[in-house]
Amino acid sequence: MKKTYFITGIGTEIGKTISSAVLVEKLKADYWKPIQAGDLSNSDTIKVQNLISNSISKFHPEVYRLTQPFSPHYAAELDGVNIDLNEIIIPQTNNSLIIEGAGGLMVPINRKDLMIDLIQKLDVEVILISRNYLGSINHTLLSVEALKSKNIYVKGIIFNGVKNEASESIILERTGLNYLGRVPEMENINKLTIKGSGDSLKFE
Repeated sequence: MKKTYFITGIGTEIGKTISSAVLVEKLKADYWKPIQAGDLSNSDTIKVQNLISNSISKFHPEVYRLTQPFSPHYAAELDGVNIDLNEIIIPQTNNSLIIEGAGGLMVPINRKDLMIDLIQKLDVEVILISRNYLGSINHTLLSVEALKSKNIYVKGIIFNGVKNEASESIILERTGLNYLGRVPEMENINKLTIKGSGDSLKFE
């Protein structure tokens, strides 16, 4: 069944791109990152594309390609660009689609809209990526509350990295989220390890 998921995280540098690659490979889905800020020569789209083994997935172009590695609202201002949510339209595809956000839910896209507003506008299910660190319980619970406040449906949560039973169990108890599995810590990130990392993820 064709599905569209928006991949968001509890903050920055918690594994959204790697998790997106694992999901793209597992589901043989298309990939789309609407807003790329900085690192255009090695964008997240390029990174994911280089980690995919299947020949089915397609990679849709970004709507906004910003040259500076800052929050989208600031990167856009530096480039003299105004990010307009109405310009961000889900690409047409007959395949499932993985959409990767930039940063966390409360990252500003412009002076009015946040990343969570884009998710609400696109009206798609969310997969939340969490990673264990001091403060991650707080950040995860706050992210879930924010999504609930906007009536955004969360497909489930993926934990990225080394397991921490104490943190993960309380997160699952408090949120009631569906546990979709874990993307393990990978010593070497390549096509083979990305493909293998999707084996334990639970999807219908």
